[in-house]
Amino acid sequence: MSMLELRGVSKSYGQGSAEVHALHEVSLTADEGAMVAVMGPSGSGKSTLLTIAGTLEEPTTGEVLIAGQPVSKVSGSAKAALRRRVIGYVFQDFNLLPGLTAAENVSLPLELDGLSARKARLAGLRSLERLGLGERAAHYPDQLSGGERQRVAIARAMVGERRLLLADEPSGALDSSNAQVVMRLLHDACKDGGMTAVVVTHDAQLASWADRVVFLRDGRVTDQTSPVPGPESLLTSEPNQ
Repeated sequence: MSMLELRGVSKSYGQGSAEVHALHEVSLTADEGAMVAVMGPSGSGKSTLLTIAGTLEEPTTGEVLIAGQPVSKVSGSAKAALRRRVIGYVFQDFNLLPGLTAAENVSLPLELDGLSARKARLAGLRSLERLGLGERAAHYPDQLSGGERQRVAIARAMVGERRLLLADEPSGALDSSNAQVVMRLLHDACKDGGMTAVVVTHDAQLASWADRVVFLRDGRVTDQTSPVPGPESLLTSEPNQ
């Protein structure tokens, strides 16, 4: 089953001579349990694709379906619930609340959805521990490094029963070692937990963790391909007989 499907999605801003076409008839499918990497130069429409897929923006034309349901037929309150319960979003600039600790930032979506503070905190702590941040749970964002804040943002996006994760350069603030840890975690969440991930990245080595790579240029899909065998293949390949 397709967890995310974009059908002929276009997005324009402005009017007349000032009109800018961010996306042109983009179609993309991400099945349950799959990781799709999106690559392309700056200004190719990668971030716009994610905001539309995450229901943060509406397409000018075309349709977005999440778990087979057309988003255009969903009310505003139902979209908000969808973002709290189903979609996890990792922004380039983290979007952490400065007055909340790391644990509170991660558990907040669960509390907003009605989970008790105690259960939400326990889930938040587990999510932080998976990313090696258990000892930083009580720290505020301004007490964390850029890489730590990025991992907190990823923990928040993955907390609870999220089924679709949309990540805009999730390794942008990480060193190469932590970037590999994050991509392995996303990969395992897809393969073992059934989550679907769409990851924008400029790093071809990190994209090699994905099941499929989609290339964007000037708002158009120019190619979709399976990547060359990546890091995980070294763990699963059988020795020559």
